[in-house]
Amino acid sequence: MSLNGKYGLGILLTFVLLAALMLYVFPLIYVITGVKVFNAANFFYTRFALWAVLGLIFLYSLFVEKNTFLLWKDKKYSSLFYIKAVIALYLICAFGGSFLNLIVQLLTREGMSSKLVQFSSVFKNNYPLIIFICLTAGAVEEFLMRGYIQPRLEKIYSSPYIGIIGSAVLFGILHSTYGTIGQVVVPFFIGTVFALFYKKYSNIKILIICHFMYDFVSMMIMNFIDIKHLSAF
Repeated sequence: MSLNGKYGLGILLTFVLLAALMLYVFPLIYVITGVKVFNAANFFYTRFALWAVLGLIFLYSLFVEKNTFLLWKDKKYSSLFYIKAVIALYLICAFGGSFLNLIVQLLTREGMSSKLVQFSSVFKNNYPLIIFICLTAGAVEEFLMRGYIQPRLEKIYSSPYIGIIGSAVLFGILHSTYGTIGQVVVPFFIGTVFALFYKKYSNIKILIICHFMYDFVSMMIMNFIDIKHLSAF
């Protein structure tokens, strides 16, 4: 198999594993733990499943592709650049995502994702779990979506645009399991912003920090604001 073929198989494997995890991880955890209850402990275990996927894809790149996991070497920047980049990315994603979500709400009249409502009851005032959830999402999703998939799509099709749009589309589709249009449109937008940044600046650490901060702020808002008021907002 050619190297591009191995890249393509790796991308497919990544997407299938993540999709399967999004759909079936809770039933799997229930079977493993023997506790068929949606609680903080079981939710905590599901995050380890995401790290396991990252580990499998890392091994795939190492032993099948026989290549480095990150095809683009991280560039070094000053501390000031890190601060400016994280703040700028966060503001773009927060305001852009809010605007898009508002448009979706006006067009579809859809309510808040029932899955998010369910999740919010589990991490309510559980700050260690909130931090672990955000850290997992920031690291695993950025390493896989931007660090692994984006450069390989660009290599296969010899087009940076395919890498940017393709990784953003996959990122949006994976969030469709939350059951609302907004949970696809907004992640697609954020995925596009992050992919553009990664292509230009080639620094995955900044994206991980920003992703963590975006999720952390969102979850803290859900933690402190009554879900009914948040849904109306």
